[in-house]
Amino acid sequence: MATITVMEWQRTLLFTDGRFTRVLTPGRHRYRRRRVTLHTVDVRPRATVVQGQDVLTADGVTLKLSALAHWRITDPHAYLTGAAATDVRLYSAVQMAVRDAVSAVTFDEVLADRSRLSAGLAEAAGAALDGLGIELTSAVVKDLMLPSELRRAATETLLARENGRAELERARAEAAALRTLANAARLLEQHPALLRLRTIQAAAAPGTTVVLNPDPYPAPPRG
Repeated sequence: MATITVMEWQRTLLFTDGRFTRVLTPGRHRYRRRRVTLHTVDVRPRATVVQGQDVLTADGVTLKLSALAHWRITDPHAYLTGAAATDVRLYSAVQMAVRDAVSAVTFDEVLADRSRLSAGLAEAAGAALDGLGIELTSAVVKDLMLPSELRRAATETLLARENGRAELERARAEAAALRTLANAARLLEQHPALLRLRTIQAAAAPGTTVVLNPDPYPAPPRG
């Protein structure tokens, strides 16, 4: 006799003479070494990343998307015997579901609401996994990458918008400066003594050179 210890996160399938006999649950088990084959399956939740793929939208725009699927094994026997590579079947099912979701919407609809691509994705992919002993608990679009031309156009649009804002701010600053100068000129014209006072203040600063012009506002001649 031989013994095997099955961990809490494992299930071990026991085959006798090539035929499935039973599933060994967590714990220590004894079995006859001769004629018996054991296959241990890890039943902890898993995550599979569907790598980026190029997909056409309904209006012919190529998008590159990746997806993330969370799943778990619900029937170890079906998982082991239902397909030669159950993980590959899962990958393909999610991949096809993503393609169908993208092909049903336009590029503008994707940009307006990216989450709509993930809606119903798990259900669509799960329909292709019947009899494989796994449950697809969730599937979502993970990354959405735009073609280089669209990225460049979006960047140029953003730069143009920011440049426009900068030009507007500069124009506002120049207009404010001109209004200030105009107000100062009007004030000096109405009150000439202010110009003399400002000249005296400027002359008091170290290193300032003041050039005096004839008084533009001479006193009236005395009779």
